[in-house]
Amino acid sequence: MSSYIVWIAAVVVVVAGAGIFILRKITASRPSTPPLLQPGQPFPEFAATDEEGRPVHSADLRGSPAVILFVRMNWCPFCSKQVEDLTSYYKDIVQLGAKLIFITPRPLETTRRVADIFDVKFDFWLDESLAITRQLGLLMVAGVPGEHQKEYGEDTVWPTAVVVDSGGTIRYTSLSRFIFDRPNPQQLLKELQKI
Repeated sequence: MSSYIVWIAAVVVVVAGAGIFILRKITASRPSTPPLLQPGQPFPEFAATDEEGRPVHSADLRGSPAVILFVRMNWCPFCSKQVEDLTSYYKDIVQLGAKLIFITPRPLETTRRVADIFDVKFDFWLDESLAITRQLGLLMVAGVPGEHQKEYGEDTVWPTAVVVDSGGTIRYTSLSRFIFDRPNPQQLLKELQKI
């Protein structure tokens, strides 16, 4: 009986150790807030394309506050859930005169469908070459799961939310602590209300 208890205890220790190792691996890869995205800094200049392939520029956001969300891709269930969660706050965000922009390495067909179901007008900007992601220090190396790498490549963007005032100054930045968490929409709304 005592050898059975020792065996179970050993299994528990191994499983717990593996869990801690995995958790450390996930959290260790999380970058700190990059210098270009620190609150008080001007929101960086960059160019992207919208869903129709038209050029858009970060400078175009000046004149109204904005919530800018960097999301991984349409394969990511956490990104799809983030869009769904934000639909409940869309009207509040718009009533504050703010724009809501999603920047992604690939078109977000899944999340676009969610936005359409809830009749919200999110803007999706594309960073297909990950040039913006690299410029801002948000690259997640080998962040795409193996089963999706053939279609989407290996690297992606670290999930991040930025609130910018109408003058183009960053007021709030939040990087996800883990790949599965996202900024609370209520917190983003609260940050907008402070502006």
